[in-house]
Amino acid sequence: MEKIEITSRPDIKLLVHTFYGKIRLHPVLGPIFNSIVTDWPTHLDLLTDFWETQLLFERKYRGNPLAVHQEVDEKMDHSMKSEHFGIWLNLWFETLDELFQGDTAQIAKNRARKMSTMLYLNIFENRKK
Repeated sequence: MEKIEITSRPDIKLLVHTFYGKIRLHPVLGPIFNSIVTDWPTHLDLLTDFWETQLLFERKYRGNPLAVHQEVDEKMDHSMKSEHFGIWLNLWFETLDELFQGDTAQIAKNRARKMSTMLYLNIFENRKK
């Protein structure tokens, strides 16, 4: 498959659907995501909105990822670890490298790296309250 630039919502939809297809099958992350997400089509649309907002600057996403990830950590009995975020990030990079090239793909990697760090630190801080 020839790598393409990320330039449109269909590109981001391909990224999100391919990536979360891997997540759902992953031996560590799959059980977590599959137990939390009850409506995958709606969740994938929401995540496509999120990444379209992040990468194409289309204001589609209006949620609070910090609160959502804190809730997930609570549902998991505060067992989320940095390793979970590392696995997530490695699969994100792998998917980007398989499908895409160019500046926006690199931006997607950088944003995911920053977000994963920020989300984990926020979860950790929230546990102290």
